Amino acid sequence: MNLNRLAYFAAVVDAGSFTRAAERLGITKAVVSQQVARLERDVGTTLLIRTTRRVHPTEAGRTFHA
Repeated sequence: MNLNRLAYFAAVVDAGSFTRAAERLGITKAVVSQQVARLERDVGTTLLIRTTRRVHPTEAGRTFHA
């Protein structure tokens, strides 16, 4: 498992959005989104509920983030 992907996931959960997480990390939103999607594929489950305004962790995402 890629540790950067874990860090990006944690940043998204903490920030509540991909845009704010990317700004805090100093990388593009696209990179954060791609890496979180790959993490979800790696673990075999959806970790985030994505809406047009916010991102919320699923139950699995909350457990994973803890």
